[in-house]
Amino acid sequence: MASHSPWSCMLWDVDGTMVDASDGILRRLGITMERLGHPPVARAELVHWIGPPMYETFQKQLGMTPEQATEAVAVYREVGRDDGYTTGARLYPGIADLVADLYAAGVPQATASSKPEIQVQALMEHFELAPHLAVIVGASIDERRLSEKADIVAEALRRLEAQGIDVSRPVLIGDRHHDVEGGAAHGVPVIFVRWGFSWPHEADGAQAAVDSIDELRRLLLIPDEDA
Repeated sequence: MASHSPWSCMLWDVDGTMVDASDGILRRLGITMERLGHPPVARAELVHWIGPPMYETFQKQLGMTPEQATEAVAVYREVGRDDGYTTGARLYPGIADLVADLYAAGVPQATASSKPEIQVQALMEHFELAPHLAVIVGASIDERRLSEKADIVAEALRRLEAQGIDVSRPVLIGDRHHDVEGGAAHGVPVIFVRWGFSWPHEADGAQAAVDSIDELRRLLLIPDEDA
């Protein structure tokens, strides 16, 4: 059945929303912590690490100075390059079909991720989602020039508009309070998915919160009754 969307374009967060990269992140953090002389990160602590820029998280979680965080991010990125950006990553069930169906319905889509753009590109190509996306946007490799969610949302909208895409009714799909705050900075409503790495209160301020891919689909695609 043909469908349409109430939104003119869609921005996707990646980690915790489209992709579960927790196994790879945990392994790479373990190697990084060992090199930096810190205790390993437990899986239960991943909620603090997945979502925000690593540059920010190293400072918040380990009390690093900006200079130390810059060095730590460089080590973590080196480990990631050696390990492979897609190693241990998997799509959340139903995401590939939803992205493909949105594309078929003519809805322009983009990523708006705090993950470095080179990694987002690798993941989208690995999972064969890149052809369905109008633009792929992520953070700068050092996570300093472009890392704040509000800035990434703005960049995604800018690139979409540069392609002549209607950005008058955008929506952001994400799983952390950073997504809610980043969307709010530009008046972009957020649909919060609860299958990622978040605390319950992080959905506060979102336009809607969903627990399943079917609930998300109903908010993004409306069947054409006359089709």
